[in-house]
Parts: sequence; C-alpha cells; structure tokens
Amino acid sequence: MEAQRAAIEAFLKPGDRLIEPIFVEVESGRKTARPELQGALQRCRETGATLLVAKLDRLSRNVPFLRSLVDGDVDVAFADMPSLNGAIGRFMLTQMAAVAELEAGLISERTKAALAAAKARGVKLGGDRGYRPPCPPDPAKASQAAAEVRKARAAKLRAKLRPTVEALWKPGMSLREAAKRLNEQGIPSPSGKAWNHWAVKAVMTQEVR
Repeated sequence: MEAQRAAIEAFLKPGDRLIEPIFVEVESGRKTARPELQGALQRCRETGATLLVAKLDRLSRNVPFLRSLVDGDVDVAFADMPSLNGAIGRFMLTQMAAVAELEAGLISERTKAALAAAKARGVKLGGDRGYRPPCPPDPAKASQAAAEVRKARAAKLRAKLRPTVEALWKPGMSLREAAKRLNEQGIPSPSGKAWNHWAVKAVMTQEVR
C-alpha cells in the first residue's frame, strides 16, 4: 500500500490536487463486487475528477470492469502507465479486455479437456478423498489431564521431602514451628514458596493442598 501511495504521489503534476481520502481497494482484481472502487467512480462523477489507479494489473484481470471503464463516463489514469489515457488509452483498454477474455476462455477449455482426459483414465474427480480434519481437543479433558500430571508431580516431590521434614520434627512441635524451622534452613517447599503449616501437613500426611 505504501508503494502504491508513493506511485500515485509521483504521478501528480504541479497544480494537480489529490482528493482525500484515498479509496483503498483490497478485493481481488478478479471480483466484480468492488464497493471501494464504485465509491471512487461515484466521487469522480460528482467532482469531475480523474480516477487515478496505482497499478494497472489490479484492474486488467477483470474483463467486465475494463469494459465498463471503456464505456463509462469517468476518465481513468494509471500511475504505472502514464501514457495510457485519452482516446488511445481507451482503445488500449479495449484491446486488453479482449486479450484477457481470450486467455480466460483458453484456460477454461484446457482445464475442461484435462479433466475429461483424467476421467477417461479412471482418475477419481471430486467427491470424498478420504480426508478428515483432526478433531479439536476437548478442553475439559485436556485440563483434567494437566491437573493429573501436576498432582502426580506434587505427590512425588512431597514423598521426596518427607524424610527431611521427619528429621527436623521434634516431639510436641507444632506444624507452624516445623514450617519455621524449614524456612530458617532454606529448604524449599513443594511449591517453591515459603513453608506454612498446610505445606508441612501435606508432606507428612500426603494430603493435596
């Protein structure tokens, strides 16, 4: 888009004025439904301006539109082909439309002939080719599976830490006191955070917290 805008700016001559805003057409040149293009043509009719197109090939693939330009009431100029204007320009557009129509017809004929030959050889055309798109994963099942993995990993880590906790445990010691001793010695908890009484209880009883 930047390159096309630069081409349009370079095309303007001293005294020319570009009517803003610019119409930006993003539809394929093969399509006939071109709302932005029709809006630009309507503005040209209302203001008497010339329709300036950045690139000719954005329009030349559409035969009906090329013919509508030839027969229309709006002057058209192309930034990449500045000499294509006036009576000669309209004549060239007519020839381009005829060539494009011929090419489209030849391509259609070749395609039909190739399909007919393939069918005669027994090639299966269209229909069910056996492809099945993969089924999307069930979010609920995926979440449950991830939770089971985390649960098993935490249980394994608690079992590994249990001998360490038992070694620090003293008769009559509360869970909070045990958590304090573990934190003082810099022993990481199963969650990687500071120990608390719930974490100590989970290790000693294998409860999931």
